[in-house]
Amino acid sequence: MSSPNALDTAAFVRFLLESDVLRFGSFTTKSGRQTPYFFDAGRFGRGSQLERLGEFYAERLLQALPGGFDLVFGPAYKGIPLVVATATALARRGRDVGFCFNRKEAKNHGEGGVLVGQRPKDGDRVVIIEDVTTAGTSVRETAPLLRAAAKVELVGLIVAVDRKERGQGSESALSEVAREFGLSTFAIADIDQIVDALRQPGAPAILSPELEARLSEYRAQYGAA
Repeated sequence: MSSPNALDTAAFVRFLLESDVLRFGSFTTKSGRQTPYFFDAGRFGRGSQLERLGEFYAERLLQALPGGFDLVFGPAYKGIPLVVATATALARRGRDVGFCFNRKEAKNHGEGGVLVGQRPKDGDRVVIIEDVTTAGTSVRETAPLLRAAAKVELVGLIVAVDRKERGQGSESALSEVAREFGLSTFAIADIDQIVDALRQPGAPAILSPELEARLSEYRAQYGAA
């Protein structure tokens, strides 16, 4: 899994903190782990924030997949605004690709089905866009939907933040997904890069010795091999 450069990471971390979506304290993840930090994309609530977030996703996608892609897909529900923002940012950069997302329940009137937006077609190279992946559950649910719609090629999964935690085994969740589905996985930033950015001169005064110790202990307990 490739990594963005340090300058992009520092700008991204500042953006997350300013948007109050990256928080430090005591939280419980979906998997039940007690974590000292939490990334909550559901707290993005302004158009300007989504616009900028889409730019970060678009930049990372073009950096990581220079060979190209035809369709970006956002799993319901958090993936819906993410995929729209990313597709819009890509279009501004001259890469006008299709986008789609799924409904939680199939529609039985009109066009029907569970997919909204540009329908996948045979040969499409698809990138899945998520906020964060802890166990890969969303990909395992949505990949069959895409493959049932057409003979697509899943070429990538991008997340905003890679927690670098174990998935179902000793590997990270992103590594497990990459191996299981044969696609590339990458993040705008991972937790180690975020901590490094917070150590830099001029960074917000958040990373106290106590917090850094808690982060280190959490990574030692749940970090991927």
